[in-house]
Amino acid sequence: MPPSHSHGPPLPFSPPPRSRFLPSLGSCSRRAVTSAGASSPPPSPAGCRRPLRYAVLGAGFAGLSVAWHLLKHSPKDSRVSVDVYDENGVGGGASGVSGGLLHPYSPKAKLLWRGAEFWKESMDLLRSAEQANGTAGSEDGPRQDDDALIWRRGILRPPTTEKAADILLENAQSCLQSCSLQVLDSDAAQRLIPGLRVPLNLAVYMPLALNINPKKYLQALFYACQTMAEKASVSPTEQNEFKLYKEHIDNLQQLSGDYDSVIVCLGAKATLLPELTNKLPLRNCRGVIAEFQLPLETMEKYGSQSPSILADVWLAFQGPCTVSIGSTWQWKSDNYASSVSGEEALTATQELLPKASAVYPGISKWDYVGARAGIRAMPPLTANGSLPLLGCLNDVIGERSNCAFWLVGGLGARGLLYHGLVGKLTAKAVVSGDETIIPSEFTCWKVSKA
Repeated sequence: MPPSHSHGPPLPFSPPPRSRFLPSLGSCSRRAVTSAGASSPPPSPAGCRRPLRYAVLGAGFAGLSVAWHLLKHSPKDSRVSVDVYDENGVGGGASGVSGGLLHPYSPKAKLLWRGAEFWKESMDLLRSAEQANGTAGSEDGPRQDDDALIWRRGILRPPTTEKAADILLENAQSCLQSCSLQVLDSDAAQRLIPGLRVPLNLAVYMPLALNINPKKYLQALFYACQTMAEKASVSPTEQNEFKLYKEHIDNLQQLSGDYDSVIVCLGAKATLLPELTNKLPLRNCRGVIAEFQLPLETMEKYGSQSPSILADVWLAFQGPCTVSIGSTWQWKSDNYASSVSGEEALTATQELLPKASAVYPGISKWDYVGARAGIRAMPPLTANGSLPLLGCLNDVIGERSNCAFWLVGGLGARGLLYHGLVGKLTAKAVVSGDETIIPSEFTCWKVSKA
């Protein structure tokens, strides 16, 4: 039964959505939400238990991670329904146009706060997506071509200043075994990437770092959610539900009578909801990524196993003839379009190409073929870095409701790394109704905002 506010059935998404359901929730934070006075979700047909109903706003990295973990971590004896709302469909926002480079380190090769957990949870979701996509089970993963889901070729970081080289060398001494760091001299680095400039005879290599096709990954994660819903169903007569509605949500209250919990995973667009306007400590930053291809007649191709490059800009290579270069940083932008005008593209390439050429001069042989863009929702800087904003929103919104509202926001430029862990933490908090499951470092923004 569709939500009472819906204008139609869920949008088909190949393969079409299949029914599924989930576990339980209730209030939000045991310390913050004991709500009363809202209408109840619509009743279920006679003879069927009403499912626990969750709405997830946003079908990007955060939204699909939350949905997957809700389906996975809900009580096994509960019937669950998860509805995902995104007017642009799966991967239609900033997540779908991201650069796709994945590793748990800062630009200075320092392991990020809780980097091991972020890396592990992201890898777990990637494996689930690969299985759903039919590309798991091979040591080499999918084909190494321009249309893969994951390119397992590593990332190389050559410093361009003495100071940066000293910091990289020091930080490289501490790394994860599951995403190791290797210090290379210029000869070793240039064997990996012929033509690479290594001005200081030093480069840090991350052999296990990944390059993800974000759009394909999100589509595969959507399929994984469908599969998870089926596997977690209580019985053939009480199926879990997982549905996508390609629909714009004007405000949170239009959903409050239909759901036990609503989880806002809208990135920068979260601040456009009237209940959250001027209430989230986020800054918008638009980033443009330029796309290049090597002309077919060019004899020298980029090595099929050569890594991507991380310097003053990053060069994410997808096969021997395709590369994305990013990214620009346009603060306070309100341009949410993924398309890029000719003028904006020209400005971006004039900024990005000189920086790319400084480390990989061969890029001058590549032809510009297009650009894409998205808005990052940048969180405040804390003692542990720029961390996502998580937690229950009922106190922030200031309205009493039987529905618990939650936020997963401010993933900034690290959405691909952060999404697995923040989705898991949030789903467990939602299912249990206990916000204290989420570490205080992710929820302290509410205290400073108060």
